[in-house]
Amino acid sequence: MAAKENLWVFQVTGATAVGHIKELLHEETGLPVSEQRLVHDGRPLHDGVLVGDLVSAGSPDVSLTLTGNGLKGGGRFGQTTPPLVEFLKDILRRYPEGGQILKELIQNAEDAGATEVKFMYDETEYGVESLWSPDMAQHQGTALYVYNDAVFTQEDWNGIQEIARSRKREDPLKVGRFGIGFNSVYHITDVPSIFSGDQIGMLDPHQTLFGNHESGQCWNLKTDIKEITELSDQFAPYVGIFGSAEKTLQDGYFPGTLFRFPLRVKPTQLNSNVYNKEKVLELFESFKADVDTVLLFLKKVRKVSLHVREPDGTERTLFRVWSDTAEDTDWKLERPNSLKTLGLAIDSYSNGVPSEQVTCATYQVDIQVQDESARETQSTSWLVCNGVGGRGMCADLDALADDLKFIPTIGIALPLTGEDAEEEEEEEEGAASTFEGRAFCFLPLPLGDESLTGLPVHVSGFFGLTDNRRSIKWREVDQWRDPAALWNELLIVTVIPRAYFTLVTEAVRRTQAKKDRDFPLSLRATYAAWPDPARTRPRWRSILQPLYADLLRQPVIYSLGQSWVRADEAVFSELDPEGDECAATVTKYLQSSGMHLARVPAAVDAVLAAYAGEPDGVCKVTPAFVRQALRKSKHKGPAQEKLQLLEFALSDGGYGDLIGLELLPLQDDTFVAFSSSVSEKDAVYITSQEYPRCLYPGLEGRFILESMGPRVMNRLREAARSRGLSDEAV
Repeated sequence: MAAKENLWVFQVTGATAVGHIKELLHEETGLPVSEQRLVHDGRPLHDGVLVGDLVSAGSPDVSLTLTGNGLKGGGRFGQTTPPLVEFLKDILRRYPEGGQILKELIQNAEDAGATEVKFMYDETEYGVESLWSPDMAQHQGTALYVYNDAVFTQEDWNGIQEIARSRKREDPLKVGRFGIGFNSVYHITDVPSIFSGDQIGMLDPHQTLFGNHESGQCWNLKTDIKEITELSDQFAPYVGIFGSAEKTLQDGYFPGTLFRFPLRVKPTQLNSNVYNKEKVLELFESFKADVDTVLLFLKKVRKVSLHVREPDGTERTLFRVWSDTAEDTDWKLERPNSLKTLGLAIDSYSNGVPSEQVTCATYQVDIQVQDESARETQSTSWLVCNGVGGRGMCADLDALADDLKFIPTIGIALPLTGEDAEEEEEEEEGAASTFEGRAFCFLPLPLGDESLTGLPVHVSGFFGLTDNRRSIKWREVDQWRDPAALWNELLIVTVIPRAYFTLVTEAVRRTQAKKDRDFPLSLRATYAAWPDPARTRPRWRSILQPLYADLLRQPVIYSLGQSWVRADEAVFSELDPEGDECAATVTKYLQSSGMHLARVPAAVDAVLAAYAGEPDGVCKVTPAFVRQALRKSKHKGPAQEKLQLLEFALSDGGYGDLIGLELLPLQDDTFVAFSSSVSEKDAVYITSQEYPRCLYPGLEGRFILESMGPRVMNRLREAARSRGLSDEAV
């Protein structure tokens, strides 16, 4: 082999491949194989070409020319990736530490199909005598463990090694599809390790522990058991944690996945952040801040717990959260059946099966939270509706789904308020709810202004997120054509309204079916699920019009007669019949006339004003409405009720509209109609100190009832003056 400046001669056989020649050159020159380029007679050679194929007739020698980076004849050209440590440092700069790290590990467990996740801070100091290398001693101390009950697949083992590309992109049903989630653990550790199935793997981004340019090492419990046994201290941290025992190592299989993250005890090139017990417990506290919602939209993971193991081996459970479904036989299968329905809809969408509707499935979830410090279990109930968009609903959405490998899925969770709490809320008329709806991407996004929606529900979606997974992408002036941002806006306007509609109507249906199940939501509390236009944040307002266009055509208004009616069938009242006799009489009269009276919160009233069509389309109980009703259906009740109806009919000053109403009370306990006549023979008189009844002999039957209250009497005097009559005549 020859080059002009240097000559290297190798004795090889004709069966030797060009790739092997490159390895020999690497040993001689130090030039990496990947940077070598061998040329024969002006033709570049592939690694698989055999030397024998290059031998010319009459000569056993083959002359090859070596070119490479910096060598005469041209060199390697192209963009390169930064060193592994620099690449990870860039991820950590963009991906803040905190409770979100634990959420990412829960996402990994969800993707793997796990049902339970456990976190443990372990203060045990393990031996340092039998290690892979002396440098491993610094990683034998305190650590954070994460366990889940699923086993790594070969794809998982491959994927965790590919930090620049997430294998989950090829499977859109995976939650943690962004690739950087697992690498956030480098905030805590320099040497993460994984024990799952029959393998134990350790990662070393500094590439120093296992040899130069080696970023990790993996052992098989069956084929490498001799080495594992000899390096007993090295593998001792995997014994006695969450069901792992020496027998597990000897048997060659661990039926779950155990991550070990030895805490960084001194600054390194990767990260200067040092971790100790205080910081791990702060991490736990940060995670606990919204742990009651972590399980809301997950399909597999049902339990999460936080633990501590003291130096003497004592273990304590700090915190547990788990999700339950109803134990009642008729409802126990509701959640699995719903998830099955959603799975079929997702498969249909992925396979291109046409369906121009959103498939929705609803179930109740009870979240139990047990904190050791509180010594009690707190429970919250939610009604969760998940929806999957149909292929063909929106061509632009379908095109983006295929391009981004996304699925149009949405989840909406309504907090269910107990009866006692609802009664307390009703006592404070107009009191605003303290609940703040947040955005999720399967798991809650970090709490902040960006994640608040202004809706009375939590919303989870297969959203396109910023690369640090902290917020939803939106179209801005500088990224108007961002496909993920456009996807989000289309998802919100096409799928969410229908899923939201299903949630509200299902809440109504379940309140009606209380005799079949103790549904923890009062009848009037179903209005709490309605978005308030005044509180809904601008990014989310596009759901309101399509939602209310459908919702207001359904019987979702609860009447005072305890029936459900449509908005156009109801008469809306702001009167409180509980504390006002006049209001009670008006309410009773209208109901007896066959009308569906309803009282709704101010937010629902605002919805009706904005989305119920023309203003005349919403009927309200007003004095004018009551006067109109009295013309159609005369009151047949006792005199006292007539007087109260008169008081209400006079209250807006619409005196000209009284003509013909038989509500004018006389001193002889009869009632006559208000008349348009101006003749004295039709006049009805009001007595006063100036004009007592004795001044009008023979007209005793034409006097107003004197026992009426002053407020009504003053109104009648105003009515008389409005017609140009004297104060004493009506």
